Amino acid sequence: MQILPLELPTMAFIWTTIIVAIVIYMFNKLLNIKNRKKLPPGPWGIPILGHLHLIGKNPHQDLARLAKKYGPFMHIQLGLVPTIVASSPETVEKVLKTYDHVFASRPHHEASQHVCYGQRNLIFSKYGSYWRNMRKLCTLNLLSSQKINSYQPSRKEEVSLMVKSIKRAAHEHVAVDLSANISSLNANLSCLMVFGKKFMDEDLDKRGFKSIVQEVVHLAATPNLGEFFPFLGVLDLQGITGRLKALSKVFDEFLEKIIEEHVQSKEHRETKDFIDTMMEIMQSGEAGFEFDRRHVKAVLLDMLMASMDTSATSVEWILTELLRHPHVMKKLQKELEEVVGLDRMVEESDLENLNYLDRVIKEALRLHSAAPLLVHESIEDCIVDGFFVQKGSRIIVNVYAAQRDTNAWPEPDKFLPERFVESSVDLLGHDFQLLPFGSGRRSCPGMQLGIIIVRLVVAQLVHCFDWELPNGMQPSELDMSEQFGVVTCRAKHLMAIPTYRLQL
Repeated sequence: MQILPLELPTMAFIWTTIIVAIVIYMFNKLLNIKNRKKLPPGPWGIPILGHLHLIGKNPHQDLARLAKKYGPFMHIQLGLVPTIVASSPETVEKVLKTYDHVFASRPHHEASQHVCYGQRNLIFSKYGSYWRNMRKLCTLNLLSSQKINSYQPSRKEEVSLMVKSIKRAAHEHVAVDLSANISSLNANLSCLMVFGKKFMDEDLDKRGFKSIVQEVVHLAATPNLGEFFPFLGVLDLQGITGRLKALSKVFDEFLEKIIEEHVQSKEHRETKDFIDTMMEIMQSGEAGFEFDRRHVKAVLLDMLMASMDTSATSVEWILTELLRHPHVMKKLQKELEEVVGLDRMVEESDLENLNYLDRVIKEALRLHSAAPLLVHESIEDCIVDGFFVQKGSRIIVNVYAAQRDTNAWPEPDKFLPERFVESSVDLLGHDFQLLPFGSGRRSCPGMQLGIIIVRLVVAQLVHCFDWELPNGMQPSELDMSEQFGVVTCRAKHLMAIPTYRLQL
């Protein structure tokens, strides 16, 4: 009975805002007809909702299907947000190269607003002088070749610990949860690099360190009605904003504690981690732009979350394809035997000599990019191939569709590493039919580090062990379902039985 008086004005407010939105929507439609702007082709939408009803659990696949009907440069409406979808290598090149200066910004992102201190992080901050300065700072001080190489001993030690753990399971001939093992490895590597030490689950919150990080990543990818219908944002109908605010408090307290520990123990550490580097820059005042603890914490969260999930997901998909194609696994093991030998583990110095490994990785990432959709925003009106793109439009680059384009890839749905034997296509963003790390101004600044970790972990697991699927499962029966998110991983954990194969 006490709730009723609160419900009536709320419902009245909702209906009023919906009616106002309909009027605004119709006015914009009429205005567009009057101005005769030629938009890219696209499906008919529903007033207010636009085309949200056409997007399901796997938006990259839904948008790829729509593109086959309406073309590789397509217009859709996500609520009140005009959206352009690029789905072929040619149209992706237009977005990420030809008009990169126009499409280099990011749209409003509720998760980054709350968790990353007003979208001050590198991944989701708006394009402008702040973002350019921050990217330069991070590239030179946190992700340089020298800095990456300084963590080589940590990578070697952590990978060796994982191999020892799996070796015990191999002795007992029991199935190993590869997804969990790879995720744990990457979490440890990320924490060592960013914070200077590993953390137990209970160090962040009673729900667990990895659980909290995964919740933020999940919420960051959840469609938020407040982003598509700004007038509904204040209502928080899905409860997302409330959860994000609670999580931001947990992370802020954790980061403040870690930063204070670093400040107090600065003189007692031999090697610098990311926090040491960032705090030195902040205290020196040499950044050349506003740079305080909020910026430090926002970038640290970026580094932590980006490095934890993307590399782990990539390794997981590569091993999945190898288990589905045992003849490819055997061929890769043969290369490893020839280059490394069976009397030792793989070293990072071996990686440059493993050509077939590179082909396997390229092909697996072509089929399973960790980030199948790249989201940008237009900072001004422009014309692309005769089509009008409005300022403030959301620009979606469908990497999934471009990497399976039949004009670029014969038999695009098949796993064929040999297709790269005579190919000069690489992973660095120069070729728009293969973009696992993006391209242009907003390409992944941690690309070099990511490639090293993926190569090393895949090589080590394939070299040290033979693998078979549990319970007599055939390779063709392996579940390939995806779970879409900021990072698109396997829907089910990858399980396999190891057999140790080295002669140490």
